[in-house]
Amino acid sequence: MVKIDNIILPDFPLLLAPMEDVSDPPFRVVCKENGADLMYTEFISSEGLVGDTDKCRRRLEIYGEERPVGVQIFGGDEGKLSMAARIVDMTRPDLLDINFGCPIKGIVSRGAGSGVLKNVDLMVRLTAACVKATNLPVTVKTRLGWDEDTKNIEEVAERLQDVGIKALAIHGRTRCQMYKGTANWELIAKVKNNPGIHIPIFGNGDIDSPQKALEYKNRYGVDGIMIGRAAIGYPWLFREVKHYMQTGELLPAPTLAERIAVCKRQLEKSLEWRGPVAGAYAMRKHYFTYLKGLPDFKAFRSKLATPTDPQEIIAALDEVQLAYDGFQFEQQPIELINYHENCSL
Repeated sequence: MVKIDNIILPDFPLLLAPMEDVSDPPFRVVCKENGADLMYTEFISSEGLVGDTDKCRRRLEIYGEERPVGVQIFGGDEGKLSMAARIVDMTRPDLLDINFGCPIKGIVSRGAGSGVLKNVDLMVRLTAACVKATNLPVTVKTRLGWDEDTKNIEEVAERLQDVGIKALAIHGRTRCQMYKGTANWELIAKVKNNPGIHIPIFGNGDIDSPQKALEYKNRYGVDGIMIGRAAIGYPWLFREVKHYMQTGELLPAPTLAERIAVCKRQLEKSLEWRGPVAGAYAMRKHYFTYLKGLPDFKAFRSKLATPTDPQEIIAALDEVQLAYDGFQFEQQPIELINYHENCSL
């Protein structure tokens, strides 16, 4: 088993990465039901929490069936970040995570996310402030460094552990790489193999198949892996990874019936969480990722994207299932999209 303070996870846990505009409660539920062991909220601005904005407060909400789940916050001001940590503490998630990894310009320009990678001393002070402000276990998600000349993750890991974090998730790219190139897990392995590191180390970046998950587990020795972009439209990856690690066999691709069922399940939770109109609207982008691979699908796009009446949407999904009855999906490598270019942040 793997322990994050008092949170007990199975051997080699699979984590769902926090993703803006993606990892809301409805999506987290379907990932949990398909094998994710630990999940995080979409990242929440410390300034927004302190300012009591509706959007930020809303993101603190979690379903009971999601647990264990962490709330992720970001910010570059010690006072506001510690105040945000205290607010999160009152909502009683299982842990608090700090985002030092988001590479998008709008966050970096505010001195937050991976913008903090330019100043390790500030990163340590921000983390220490959060640890002091909350009773929750504090974890961090970050990158290797700002650029090729400042890959300081080994120093960062030791210093953050020293101020009290209970686990560290590392994306194997620098901020300047964004999502280009190949994630460098060699540096993640160096952190894990450091005899002075005694907290769990989770690797993140480019995991897009059960085979790669097992290969990286064996090659780099991390305590678990965090899956992000590959889960978009494909929450079944978690169960497929677990099955492959246990048996060495690949599961068949999810059937059309399974895909339609997950669409309906996520729609149900989206309507429950957001309300009838907003819940239907938020689901529009998901149908096409779940059903990717169906030929000549254009005729159904407007039927799924236009209506806000849940019954019309369900009827359209039933029509898709009838129209493509007998279609067999092939098990193919998952396309890793640059989701930051497609989110509405």
